[in-house]
Amino acid sequence: MNISIIITQEEHYKYSQEICDTIEQSALLRGTGIAKRTPEYIQKKMESQDAVIALDNGKFAGFCYIESWQHGKFVAHSGLIVHPDYRNLGLAKQIKSKVFDYSMEKYPDAKVFGITTGLAVMKINSDLGYKPVPFSELTNDPSFWKGCQTCTNYEILKSKDNKLCLCTGMLYDPKEQPKDPPKHPFNVRVLKRLKSIKAALFLK
Repeated sequence: MNISIIITQEEHYKYSQEICDTIEQSALLRGTGIAKRTPEYIQKKMESQDAVIALDNGKFAGFCYIESWQHGKFVAHSGLIVHPDYRNLGLAKQIKSKVFDYSMEKYPDAKVFGITTGLAVMKINSDLGYKPVPFSELTNDPSFWKGCQTCTNYEILKSKDNKLCLCTGMLYDPKEQPKDPPKHPFNVRVLKRLKSIKAALFLK
């Protein structure tokens, strides 16, 4: 395989529908909530070069895009997806590392955050220096939280005034730890326990 991870350009617009379909199918398979995006929204991210795509000789292999909030004070990486044919190869970590470095170039003073239910994504984030934080440390921009409305768990988030959900919030602050190794190594057992506690509380 000859997989390249590059900043999106006009020639990549044709992959927008496949990206959306792959994200949705992955969420259904895992049985987790996900904020849906349209092909038009994905293409808009490509147009502004706020996305990276992984290609294997022209075949779609993976994708991730950048969103900025509060005038660049916060940045989030969203829509991280790997095509089923390319999973278990470490590609997700490569894509995440690429989009992380790229976003720090575009938004050098931004705090980078994400919310996820996926343990694999939490592990990748932790390796990059993110730490778990309460939602109160993330952006308060209502347009970010509006993006959660298409998630199956949105009613939980709304009932908790956007302060708590099944997702775990993670944050990288370049002023606190400028790409040093994380001080608190990722603990799968602890986060699995956290997920199970949340599910028991919210999904009764």
